[in-house]
Amino acid sequence: MELKLLNEQGQAAGAANAADTVFGRDYNEALIHQIVVAYAANARSGNRKQKDREEVSHTTKKPWRQKGTGRARAGMSSSPLWRGGGRIFPNSPDENFSHKVNKKMYRAGMCSILSQLAREERLNVVENLTIEAPKTKLLSQKLQGMGLESVLVITDTIDENLLLASRNLPNVLVVEPKHADPMSLVFYKKVLVTKAALAKIEEMYA
Repeated sequence: MELKLLNEQGQAAGAANAADTVFGRDYNEALIHQIVVAYAANARSGNRKQKDREEVSHTTKKPWRQKGTGRARAGMSSSPLWRGGGRIFPNSPDENFSHKVNKKMYRAGMCSILSQLAREERLNVVENLTIEAPKTKLLSQKLQGMGLESVLVITDTIDENLLLASRNLPNVLVVEPKHADPMSLVFYKKVLVTKAALAKIEEMYA
């Protein structure tokens, strides 16, 4: 399979050969959905906390006598039925939100995403992407010149100038192939891969 090769001005400069086993897969929407949801779930920190009826601040005094008032029986103000009472099944900070995804499923899902990006021409290849200094303005001008606004840049090795310049751009993310996750591939409108990174991706998922 051939991917569009771009120059530093964002113009077509030929084609880059890519392995069909990685970039020529069929679109599997159910599998892509599964690995994206699993990635988001595994990133949850599980820091939410609610109080049960033992932990809420309350008195143990009976609110009113058992009979004769015409009201429903009540034994304690910490009842989950009352405003300010404890939760019946409170959320715990040690709750496990992780999803298990087999390695073969993950690789197949990533290949399906990459293949669909290639079909939609959202994935392009560049020979190399560098800037002279770690300046956000330089990188912003270069990406604007290439017609890229929301872009995931995948490079074989992280260039320090490129990384520092991209940190203040909300729609730009620079990563190595091993850190390219399914959510980022789906989220960004364009994916820019260097030739060296393309070889690493093929090695990882072929």
